[in-house]
Amino acid sequence: MPRWLATTIVVSLLALATGWAFARLDQTWNWAVLWDYREVFWRGWWMTVGLALAALVASGAIGLTAAVMLRSRITLVSAAARVYVELIRGTPLLVQLLVAWYVIAAALHLGSDHRWLVGVLVLALFSGAYMAEIFRGGLDAIPRAQIDSARAIGLTPTQTFRFVVLPQAVRLVLPSVAGQLVSLIKDSSLLSVISIGEFTFAARNVNSATYSTLESYLPLAVGYLLLTLPLSAVSRWLERRFRYESA
Repeated sequence: MPRWLATTIVVSLLALATGWAFARLDQTWNWAVLWDYREVFWRGWWMTVGLALAALVASGAIGLTAAVMLRSRITLVSAAARVYVELIRGTPLLVQLLVAWYVIAAALHLGSDHRWLVGVLVLALFSGAYMAEIFRGGLDAIPRAQIDSARAIGLTPTQTFRFVVLPQAVRLVLPSVAGQLVSLIKDSSLLSVISIGEFTFAARNVNSATYSTLESYLPLAVGYLLLTLPLSAVSRWLERRFRYESA
């Protein structure tokens, strides 16, 4: 059976099951009132896009730095990176956000104008810990023989890393990085707990104003799908492309 046909069948069955469940609800839908709040949803959606893109760039830099530190022969450096990775990955993002805003930001006397910056930094640090392991795996996948060959022709360790190791590692980790962006977009929904006006925060405010819970949150699911489905498709395409090229 072709993949497209199998996917169509599964999606159709899921749509039928979902439609049947909604049809059995004893509820009067109030979609018209949400039209008045379309700008709220639109601004929240674009805020989520901006947060995710900024956090992705920052998390990439953090992750690559941490990955290099993890592979360092200096014990203190590698230990610091390992503590960062395990601490971030072992604690909930929600707790990290609350501590960052209500403890650290308060201690630094940061006002409400800095919510966006704090949110991006926390999200970047959270995703950066996972990026670090992704990059470390990519760096470790480079054969030792290539590194020895680069040094044999006179390249310094820095040149070897820049021109031999890093380009190959980046190609290897691109599919995983694309997948991490999908998680990053969904994780950004937690930024609403520190009152950042992203997509989830917008839906929550609309719900508070209209008392239309499902009507407020169902567009939220659609909005996130519009962001994550294309990225998932790109991730799968990258996996196929680089698997073919490495074969």
